[in-house]
Amino acid sequence: MKFGMSLPMTHDYADPALLCRLARDAERAGWDGFFLWDDVAGGPDAPPMTDPWIALAAIAGVTRSMRIGPMVAILPRRRPWKVARETVALDHLSGGRLILGAGIGDGPTEEPQLNEELDQRTRGVMLDEALDVITGLWSGESFSYSGAHYRLQDTRFLPRPVQSPRIPIWVGGAWPNKPPFRRAARWDGVCPLGKGLGLGEMMRPEQVREVAAYVGAHRTTTDPLDIVHIGTTSGTHVDADTAVVRAYADVGVTWWLENISPWAFDWVEGSPWPLEQMHHRILQGPPNL
Repeated sequence: MKFGMSLPMTHDYADPALLCRLARDAERAGWDGFFLWDDVAGGPDAPPMTDPWIALAAIAGVTRSMRIGPMVAILPRRRPWKVARETVALDHLSGGRLILGAGIGDGPTEEPQLNEELDQRTRGVMLDEALDVITGLWSGESFSYSGAHYRLQDTRFLPRPVQSPRIPIWVGGAWPNKPPFRRAARWDGVCPLGKGLGLGEMMRPEQVREVAAYVGAHRTTTDPLDIVHIGTTSGTHVDADTAVVRAYADVGVTWWLENISPWAFDWVEGSPWPLEQMHHRILQGPPNL
């Protein structure tokens, strides 16, 4: 199992310079990955936010070994050819450390102010088409595509990604909704969230086992599949943390992403973010399995 972290890019984390400092400290503390949320909404009560792609570019420049990426990028609101360019640039800038997390997002709670598509089925089709376009452009060969939402003809993008055969793609979704997990079976990893769970709550190991079994049953390749779990450990109770993580390793989890957000620290909405506690958890390093 590898250990990374999942961080918002809102509120106090809306400062890219702060995110760079946290990423540098995380790498020194032994974490394997650093992944940012992808938010963009600007409603009347929206907090400050930064752009995850710009922040990831800066993070790539101050780290050397950690995997980085959006977790997850909401592709239905992004032009896939622009994402293809951005991801290749990030892959080169990081020396082949990018992972592309992708999902449809929670449109009804975030997109109305932006006049984006809200229908979940339509967003799913847009995501599937976007992934086809992005991977087609990553090939470096002349590429044409005609879908319901995206079309391009005789288009060639160079350079190719550093990683071969391509940048890994992890698909996120809310379990037990099934379509995201049939989609994940086509790609390199799955990052499930429990439908109805709060931002600081974890899926149970038995739920993750169900996800792994469902995705595996729909997989048509023998290539390895990453099972990604977002969870919390104390950082101080070593034996208890090891027991928690081992329970997820036993059901197939290959990546543990520590939730470095205020919701994992008994935060009360409207209070200052517990920045010192979150930073301290990063410095403590990953659980010992």
